Amino acid sequence: MRLPFFLATGVFLLQIISDIYLFYLAKRRSRRLFPQKFQLWETIFFLVYMLVFLLLPKRDNADGLLRVQMWMLFGYFTVYLPKILFIIFDLLASLPILFHRKRIRWVTTAGVVAAATLFGGMWWGALINRNRIQVNEVEIEIDRLPESFDGYRIAQLSDLHVGTFGTDTTFISRLTDRVNSLHPDLIVFTGDIVNRHSGELTPFVKPLSRLSAKDGVISILGNHDYGDYFNFPTPYHKEQNMEWLMDLQIEMGWELLTNSTSFIYGDTPGDSIAIVGVENWGAPPFPTHGNLTEAYPTPGDSVVKILLTHNPAHWIAEIAPADSMKMDLTLSGHTHAMQMEIMGASPAVWRYSTWAGRYDSADGRRPLYVNIGAGTVGIPMRLGATPEITIITLKSRHK
Repeated sequence: MRLPFFLATGVFLLQIISDIYLFYLAKRRSRRLFPQKFQLWETIFFLVYMLVFLLLPKRDNADGLLRVQMWMLFGYFTVYLPKILFIIFDLLASLPILFHRKRIRWVTTAGVVAAATLFGGMWWGALINRNRIQVNEVEIEIDRLPESFDGYRIAQLSDLHVGTFGTDTTFISRLTDRVNSLHPDLIVFTGDIVNRHSGELTPFVKPLSRLSAKDGVISILGNHDYGDYFNFPTPYHKEQNMEWLMDLQIEMGWELLTNSTSFIYGDTPGDSIAIVGVENWGAPPFPTHGNLTEAYPTPGDSVVKILLTHNPAHWIAEIAPADSMKMDLTLSGHTHAMQMEIMGASPAVWRYSTWAGRYDSADGRRPLYVNIGAGTVGIPMRLGATPEITIITLKSRHK
């Protein structure tokens, strides 16, 4: 969890500008000294607060300290995002003054209400909504689908980031129970099981081992699973961390696909589908480990194939534009919908062109589904963007 220099500088400037604005606002609109003094001391407190946050180690600190930092960052945003929202409203209310007219008081009042709503909403997202579970059901029609797979149900989970929960297994246990209650034929996990290192997974081996489906649990790796967000003493320790993660998934009874393929066989002899799993297809500065042709050397053949790839950018780059890449369905995660989604709108749209739900290729034959994950990273909040279980039902396309 790093704040780049320019971002940190921007945050500080926004804090100072907003606090100066509110200080002079209090001075101009209140005859009492208390609002001014409160604003001044609050500014000093949060400057020190953020300085402490920035000076704390980020990549080699203890897991407990990382969780403290996440809550520190969240607490900071719950104060300053509502402040900035109020200031925008107040500036709009003051625009008539430029034309020698009175300030529109009700717009300022609306700003107070909007800021209070945002403050409450953020804490609702941290204390309540991030612990809720939403089940989304999707039907996917597939050409050439073997008869015994018509109606086949796949449960998709993604982005658990178990390190954020520390050793508290309550939510993951509830998530496991909810998946099992849906009775899927297969469970797939599309990456980012940990935040920084494999040790985070050890308290969760037991509850995750209880995930149950007729054809088991198949998983892939995400960008957080390689240890790139943690400072290991040596490259050897980083390699050992990766092997440990694989061993833990074996202990859980999961089948981890690392640029490889697993075949699922139906009740009718000869019926099968391929589950193709690639390693993380990343963006700089992290390396791309995913290799589709290594995972499945003949992607243009007639076998029904479901691709698991953590980052949906992979689908955009290699699957959607190429008719020869006959992946009948691609399942991804990674985006979290940036842990903010209100009435179908999310800031994720500015960063990801495929950020949640279903997307189709031009021919409509190679759809993508992006699961917004069940865990949190960066800040422990989901403002909307409720933790997701996806139930995908395969259907034969009738020509």
